[in-house]
Amino acid sequence: MPPASFKYLATTMAALIENGSLTPGTRLPTHRQLAENQGIALATATRVYKELIARGLVVGEQGRGVFVRDRGVPVALGVEQSSSEGMLDLVFNMPGEITDEYFLRAGLRRLANSGDLEAMLRYQPHGGRPHERKIIASALKAQLGPIDPERLLIVSGAQHGLSTVIMGLLSRNDTVATDALTYTGFKAAALLHQLQVRGASGPEVMVDPDRLERLCRDCSIKAVYLIPTVHNPLGLVMSESQRRRIVEVARKYDILIIEDGAYAFLEENPPPSFVQLAPERTVHIGGFSKNLGTGLRVGYVYAPKSYVQQLTLAIRATTWNAPGIVTALVTGWIEEGVLTKSEDNRRVSGRRRQEMCRKILPGTDIISHPNASFAWLPLRNRRRADPMISNLMSKGIVVSGGDAFAVTEAVPQGLRIAFGGTDDFELERALMEISAEFAD
Repeated sequence: MPPASFKYLATTMAALIENGSLTPGTRLPTHRQLAENQGIALATATRVYKELIARGLVVGEQGRGVFVRDRGVPVALGVEQSSSEGMLDLVFNMPGEITDEYFLRAGLRRLANSGDLEAMLRYQPHGGRPHERKIIASALKAQLGPIDPERLLIVSGAQHGLSTVIMGLLSRNDTVATDALTYTGFKAAALLHQLQVRGASGPEVMVDPDRLERLCRDCSIKAVYLIPTVHNPLGLVMSESQRRRIVEVARKYDILIIEDGAYAFLEENPPPSFVQLAPERTVHIGGFSKNLGTGLRVGYVYAPKSYVQQLTLAIRATTWNAPGIVTALVTGWIEEGVLTKSEDNRRVSGRRRQEMCRKILPGTDIISHPNASFAWLPLRNRRRADPMISNLMSKGIVVSGGDAFAVTEAVPQGLRIAFGGTDDFELERALMEISAEFAD
């Protein structure tokens, strides 16, 4: 009898999972065992598991194998923002303070009384109005050093900036290296634009220069995507020596460096940015969602002069220009010192909640930045995240696991909790429930 096709085996195993014959948490045969049991090639067995992973029925776990997924945990948890009425949402990070409303009201009054209000209703230059680009460039001086406003483009939020960079500078099937755990928005944009993404780090560390160099030798790497200052979801800050070594590899193999600075403001003494270390090949992306408000879809892309025209065309092809009224609101806040105050508030708030985490979870590993409003809780001793996530959901608490952030087939096991803007009482209750899960 000829060996079964990968489609037949995938369909058969999917049926067993869906009818409950294979229950959540069941460990499946290794790729090699499946190949031997079914009389198929190892490559065919790998295709079977990739198909089941794509259907959201199984999950690969770092160093452990393949397991039937707990279907009580939504596949898109941590990726798609959906209604969580009646639930405490610790998935999406929405930092905020009580003073934010005051800043908004004052800012709107300022706009209403401004002399160029009508101009904000018209089409804007694709990369933003020159004077507003200068204001944003000036605000970034502490983080990036002196920068040329003509190389800074205003976009509709950092996520739009990321998509603009991918659309303008990369092509379908290009390979991009990144961390084993990385920002979910990058994964979504890479999937949409059909990029190949390769992990160049271990499960709980940032891109390793030696691994990156091996990838560059083994396949054609076009770019490396980095979150070097306050990494999401780990909160780590990459050392200067590690950054300089990555620059060496990037120059040796002529690869683009995409630097994401969404949370960089949380680090008060950052190492030099990649813009400072490799200005000829670094594209820096940032925005004002985390330091001002998530509803403000204004961001920026800073790039080498040779890339500005391509990026401008990508802006034109997507949003035509950034929203004039919101951009004027944000740049006004920068000039008034509101941005500086807001960033200070975010750091203080994050530090207080980090201390709360460590007080309530004293025996738990916590990987985070001391000022960040999120933390990664790795699971040890072969524990799995799905049952814990499911139990917490039954108690009205939503957290995400590693699936949303992992670029590797074997998903690092852990919980990512985001607590920006949450009520202290509710956060304390949630942390007590999480502590109980770790104690079980």
